[in-house]
Amino acid sequence: MPSKHILGLDIGGTKSAVVCGTAEGEILSRTEFPTEAGGPFQDYFQRLCEAISATLRSMEDEPKAISVSIGGPLDVLQGIIMSPPNLPGWDDIPLKQLLKDRFNLPVYVEHDGNAGALAEYYFGAGKGKRSIVFLTLGTGLGAGLILDGRLYRGTSYVAGEIGHIRIADDGPESYGKKGSLEGYCSGNGIEKLASILFPKRWPDPVSTRELGALAKKGDADAVEVFNTSGRYLGRGLAIIADLINPEMIILGALGVRMGPLLMKAAMEVFKKESLSEASNVCEIVPARLGEKIGDIAALCAAIDQGGMR
Repeated sequence: MPSKHILGLDIGGTKSAVVCGTAEGEILSRTEFPTEAGGPFQDYFQRLCEAISATLRSMEDEPKAISVSIGGPLDVLQGIIMSPPNLPGWDDIPLKQLLKDRFNLPVYVEHDGNAGALAEYYFGAGKGKRSIVFLTLGTGLGAGLILDGRLYRGTSYVAGEIGHIRIADDGPESYGKKGSLEGYCSGNGIEKLASILFPKRWPDPVSTRELGALAKKGDADAVEVFNTSGRYLGRGLAIIADLINPEMIILGALGVRMGPLLMKAAMEVFKKESLSEASNVCEIVPARLGEKIGDIAALCAAIDQGGMR
C-alpha cells in the first residue's frame, strides 16, 4: 500500500516551514521562510500560501491532508488561532477554514506542544511509553501531554500551557506578566533575561544563538544567563513531575541545542524540589528526533486526528 502523503505546516514565532511527508514520519521535502510575526497576518498568509502552492506543484501525488503545528492558545478542532504570545496580532484567526477554502483539502490543526509530544510518542524518545510530557522550549514554551497512551488537550484545549505559570515574582515578561516560566526559559525569555541580568552589556536583547555560542566558549555572563534559566526550568520540571508523574519529560528545541548549558542547573533544582517518588521514575531527555522534530510534528495533527496510522 502506498504511503499517505501529508503536507505539514510548522508555524513558529521566528520561522515557518512547509514540508511534504508521510504517515510514517518520513520527510520528503522542506521549505523554510521567516514568520515575521510582527507584521499583518494577511501578509504572512499570502507568503504561506505561495510556499504551499510551490510544494504542491513539486509533489507527484496530491496529499491526503494539510496538517498544522502552531503555538497556542487555540481552538484545536475548529482550527482558530487565539492570540499566541509569540504571534502578536493573530487574534481569532480561522486558519483551518482559510486553508480549506484556499486548497480544498482536509485540514487538521494542533498545538505545537501536542504535535511535538505526538511526534516523539510515535517516532522518537517516547515510543513504547504510556505517559510523557513534551516541552517545546522554542521561541515560546508550551507542553504536550500524553497520559496513559492518549493525548490530553483539556476542557478548552489549553492543557499544557505551562509557560503561563508564574514561577517567580519578577523577571522577563511573557503572557503580559513578569516571572512566568516562558519568560525565563523560552528563547524570547532568555534573550530578555540577558538584558535584565547584564543591562550594560546587553541593553538590547541578544539572540539566544549568540548567547549560546558565548557560553560554550566560557563567557561568564552568558553562562550565568543559562544557569539562571536552568534553575527556573528545574522548578518547572519539578512541578510537572509532581503533578503528572510521567515516565519521561522530553525537551525540544533549546533542550536539543543548548541542553548542556541548561541542564546541570536544571537537574540540581529538579532533584531538590520534586518528590523522590516522582523524580526517580521520570527520565528527562532531549528530543530524540533532534532538529527534525518540528518537521515531523507538523505531520502529526493529520496522523492523529485524521486516523492515518
